[in-house]
Amino acid sequence: MNSTQKVFSWIRILSTLGILVSLYVLWEQISRTPFQVCDISSTVNCNAIISGPVAQTLGIPTPLYGLVGYIVILLAAMFSWKKTMLVVATLGLAFCLWIGYVELFLLHVVCPVCITCDVIIISVFVLSLFAQRNVSEHTA
Repeated sequence: MNSTQKVFSWIRILSTLGILVSLYVLWEQISRTPFQVCDISSTVNCNAIISGPVAQTLGIPTPLYGLVGYIVILLAAMFSWKKTMLVVATLGLAFCLWIGYVELFLLHVVCPVCITCDVIIISVFVLSLFAQRNVSEHTA
């Protein structure tokens, strides 16, 4: 297995985790269960995403954007669509940074699940850069 194949394997693993985390948040948002795993305190909780001001973006549940994005990244990693993977990872990173900004600086809340998504998308973005760089080096 060469280095590019390893990168794609890691991206497939991470995007699968991203899909699971996105499904969890979407399920929490839709079902509104009384017990929420990440509802730790008034500062550390997931209510900003589940029922707060960033629960929807342009009328669509915010976790749905993550779910679709991670599915596209998974497909891109499966079929070696390097540019698609990098574009979606870049958009996902920008989206996560915006949500993180709103949570931290406007709502003064830390969402553990969102931090998990942030770590996943940052990792996918960096790995996508490596995959793109490997293409550039092999074609040069």
